[in-house]
Amino acid sequence: MAKGEIYIKSAEEIRLLREGGKILYEILHKTAGKVRAGVSTGELNEYAEMLLAGRGVRGAFKGYHAFPAALCTSVNEACVHGIPSFDFILKEGDIIGLDFGVVYEGLITDSAITVAVGQVSSDLQHLMRTTKQALQEGIKEARVGNRVGAISAAVQKIVERQGYHCVRDLIGHGVGYEVHEAPEVHNVGKKSDGPELREGMVIAIEPITTIGDWKVRTLKDNWTVVTADGSMSAHYEHSVAITKEGPVVLTGE
Repeated sequence: MAKGEIYIKSAEEIRLLREGGKILYEILHKTAGKVRAGVSTGELNEYAEMLLAGRGVRGAFKGYHAFPAALCTSVNEACVHGIPSFDFILKEGDIIGLDFGVVYEGLITDSAITVAVGQVSSDLQHLMRTTKQALQEGIKEARVGNRVGAISAAVQKIVERQGYHCVRDLIGHGVGYEVHEAPEVHNVGKKSDGPELREGMVIAIEPITTIGDWKVRTLKDNWTVVTADGSMSAHYEHSVAITKEGPVVLTGE
């Protein structure tokens, strides 16, 4: 596939992606069920890797550009790409983004959720609800004939209406044969932006939001992206197929 080319998936490929997406959903949500104060992010990754092995599939992230784990664990001000560690212990009031990919029959699905560690503040609960709602509204716009920008505009509207910001340097993307394929799916933009959505496209829509400023920086581990001002961040993501009947979430129940 040429760089920048949008790969159109067949009905059979989308069926396989849906099967892989079901496995992803199961493992991701079982792993989320292990989140609690006193648990390390390394333990969460270990559990996810055990479930992958049990299902006879592999994670899409481990080894991707030398990333060392199957699960990304991004806590509080970390937006994405947090590296799991047995030394990083979750505490009451944290929030953690769990980003996860599965390879099934050679095809990749990608999804993320943000999970509260015990009781979290009402502000963080609202940030999480808003980010999840932005994902849902973005998915509604993933229809044949719309531009990719229709998704971006829908996400931006929900997030900014609540006084939050989308992290502009972190975006969604096509997915399927690679972790990151064309097209880019930004979380801010105009309805007229980007390529037209066509039947058979598969995209990962992923609002990444912050309570504070949208600017970010990368830590010395060369992976973990955090908000530059230290403000809290939330992240939700689904892999979605564009079909004649409308958007189909591949990584849901």
